[in-house]
Amino acid sequence: MISASLVLGIILTLSSGLHAQDIMKVGTNLKNKVLFENDQVRVIQIESAPGVSTPWHSHPNHVIYALNDGKLEITEKGKQPTVIEFKAGQVLYFPEVTHIAKNVGTTSLKLIMTELKPAEKK
Repeated sequence: MISASLVLGIILTLSSGLHAQDIMKVGTNLKNKVLFENDQVRVIQIESAPGVSTPWHSHPNHVIYALNDGKLEITEKGKQPTVIEFKAGQVLYFPEVTHIAKNVGTTSLKLIMTELKPAEKK
């Protein structure tokens, strides 16, 4: 009998080569809520419990505002994992990225992320 962990690992490995998806579609293990969206930006409230990982997903250029302190391990395609230590009130800018993320802290991490949508070509 194949364990659930093995099946999940196989799925994640196979899906990592596919086009990464929207965090609102694949981040079902997070407490995500769209606070605002129009044709220019999308503002998402994110809450991730300790130990929770996301599947591969993509973001356009984005800004993150930390609501509390926490640690997030980010693994971009083809790179080694890096840990970001957020402090409450901190604001960080990130370029377009495809990655997985894991809360490696001891508390739930609460963030407000503003995704800057690419301009539509005319």
